[in-house]
Amino acid sequence: MNPVVSIIMGSTSDLPVLEKAAQFFDEMEIPFEMNALSAHRTPEQVEAFAHGAKGRGIKVIIAAAGMAAHLPGVIAAMTPLPVIGIPVKSSLEGMDALLAIVQMPPGIPVATVGINAALNAGILAAQILAVGDAEMAKKVEGYKESLKKKITKANEELKEVKYKFKTN
Repeated sequence: MNPVVSIIMGSTSDLPVLEKAAQFFDEMEIPFEMNALSAHRTPEQVEAFAHGAKGRGIKVIIAAAGMAAHLPGVIAAMTPLPVIGIPVKSSLEGMDALLAIVQMPPGIPVATVGINAALNAGILAAQILAVGDAEMAKKVEGYKESLKKKITKANEELKEVKYKFKTN
């Protein structure tokens, strides 16, 4: 089994955030890899990874980083593959990471999800893969349908919640 998605974290301290994407990929049966690479501490390894990812069959890269959060942008600068950035809440409530990832210069786009939003990054990666994969498209559609069912069920359960002035 060869990975089609690569999850890159700036530090293994980001793993608790990224577990939601990993769990989603397991659920969707999407082969993925996980590595810790730092734009600041291991720049040569980041460069080798970014230049070699497409040749290894990777189709989408998820890169998570906190604080200065250069990792997603550095990877995006060195690969033609789509990069999804996850700002990690590590300082300044994650706003520093969010702004560092979302404010990329023209020509170096990084799709950016919310702070600590690894699940959304995983879903976006699956949607990107689904563009050229009918089986994956069906899985994504099924997942989205399950979200609708959860809300319908929640509304049924809310009918049982009683308050003196609640009208429904």
